[in-house]
Amino acid sequence: MRKWFAGLAAVALLAVGTAPAQAAEPDKPKVVRVGATQAMDSMNPFLGVRLVSTSIFRWTYGFLTVPDSKTLQPSPDLAESWTTSPDGLTWTFKIRQAKWSDGQPITAEDAAWTFTTMMTDDGAKTANGPAVENFASVTASGQDLTIKLKSPQASMLENPAPIMPKHVWEKVGDIAKYDAETYPAVTSGPYVAVEHKKDQYVKLKANPEYWRGAPKIDELQVIFYDNPAAAVVGLKKGDIDLLGRLAPPDFEALKGDANVVQWNNEGRRSSYLQINHGATTSDNKPIGDGHPALKDPKVRQALHHAIDKQKLVDEVQNGLAKPADGSIVPPMYKDFFWQAEGDKKISFDLAKANGILDAAGYKKGADGIRTMPDGSRKLQFRFSIHTDTPIEDKLAEYLTGWFKELGIALTTKRLDSSKFTEETGTTALFDIAISGWSVNPDPEEVLATHLCSRRPTASGEGGGTESFYCDPQFEQLYQQQLKELDRTKRAGLIKQMEERLYTDAPVIALYYPNDLEGYRKDRIASITPIPEENGILYGGSGYWPFYTVEAVVADSAEEGGTNTGLIVGAGAGAIVLAGLILLFLRRNGKAADDRE
Repeated sequence: MRKWFAGLAAVALLAVGTAPAQAAEPDKPKVVRVGATQAMDSMNPFLGVRLVSTSIFRWTYGFLTVPDSKTLQPSPDLAESWTTSPDGLTWTFKIRQAKWSDGQPITAEDAAWTFTTMMTDDGAKTANGPAVENFASVTASGQDLTIKLKSPQASMLENPAPIMPKHVWEKVGDIAKYDAETYPAVTSGPYVAVEHKKDQYVKLKANPEYWRGAPKIDELQVIFYDNPAAAVVGLKKGDIDLLGRLAPPDFEALKGDANVVQWNNEGRRSSYLQINHGATTSDNKPIGDGHPALKDPKVRQALHHAIDKQKLVDEVQNGLAKPADGSIVPPMYKDFFWQAEGDKKISFDLAKANGILDAAGYKKGADGIRTMPDGSRKLQFRFSIHTDTPIEDKLAEYLTGWFKELGIALTTKRLDSSKFTEETGTTALFDIAISGWSVNPDPEEVLATHLCSRRPTASGEGGGTESFYCDPQFEQLYQQQLKELDRTKRAGLIKQMEERLYTDAPVIALYYPNDLEGYRKDRIASITPIPEENGILYGGSGYWPFYTVEAVVADSAEEGGTNTGLIVGAGAGAIVLAGLILLFLRRNGKAADDRE
């Protein structure tokens, strides 16, 4: 039904049109609209983990440090300077004299409250819990923030947690259940969130109190689309001004449009399969309904050998990616990137994959499907993907074919974003799932998503796991790299962690997609990527592109710039759209809000 409605909406939009974005008049608000094919999972920065959510948090809140726009190395943000003790256990940050968007002063108490809450509240650990696991204590005195560590920590200057206003958030009761839907929000970054309509849009306005000065535009809107095809239509028609994270077919659909600039650079994302290898909660209790065969490393190894990654790059990614002969850190980060070579490399080899399963006792039945060594269950796995995502459908087709050659049946299970996140990150109701991560310049955060502590509690709180992984060797390496202050030696430890993920295969990296984006040059006059040389626009590891973005200013324009880009045209066209929707509702007997 959702696909039927999406098709109806596309027809209606083409027939009616939406109010297109226009170049701003000199005396009217300058608005830039960004399209996203992913909606917010939460406006609460303690809870939100989706890329669109963390991007909006970067644009609205301050951090201790931010990546430098040229080098991606840590640079001052709310912390204007810092010192550390000779033993590396005590860090003192000087919080700059600045204001929250409501005019209240920003102090070290705000940072101390944020980190202490993350240390003591399971709900507050959801998004960035590992960032404070090594903290022994956090105290504040005036503008001085002092953090005492349990052991030296190399990533101290790359803490991913936004600093929250204590005077607002200390009044919140249960952070795990707080939706943060109070507007305008109190923030300290370039923008202030002023409106959010679930699954439709978020509206941000320039923060006049921002310590660097207000952005060059007045308003930034993020418009959510159900599927990439609709978002591409929106960009071409001028309903939005910029669209990132494009799939290759959608990127190529922009060719030849004189108003659209195509953006193709090396990306910061890794795409991989998440394997339910026997999920457990943080207290080591089994959870979910994963297939027991996937607990066997031999089965996971066989699956890895059955994937032709170059074929996936050529056919699924249209050549606009790099095969992942490594793990979850993309080649963009050369210091930390690892890939298998020689005998360690798991190459595409169906004969070898079949041999591994034969030797492990998984026999084929008369129907060609293998069974468990004890004969108790056939090797029939579910593959969880997102609804209305053609590129994932295509991936599923290839995997289904290859796995069939092994005697493994693969059935595709399509889920909306919320259900997908729940089943693959909390309830573990899956066998194999598509997944991926946009990696920061310091990869500690993505590595931390595979720690024992990232598994959810029995009640479903905390978490943020990408694999339900809990491996002593991986844990030990993680602790070692935390303490290693020599960058080269630390990189070596991180590469060992990547190798462990590669060989044990709780996840199987498929490819590293290029950063594919498009923006309208008749609406955006200039925008600076991060890093500034061959960098990323939407989804980059900092706020820089959307702090520097400038809108085209026209001598005259027919429209102002404050609509959300979702308002359909007036007159007869609107009547046609209303009639189509009414017909849809009558046929299906449901309100539009129930269409999932």
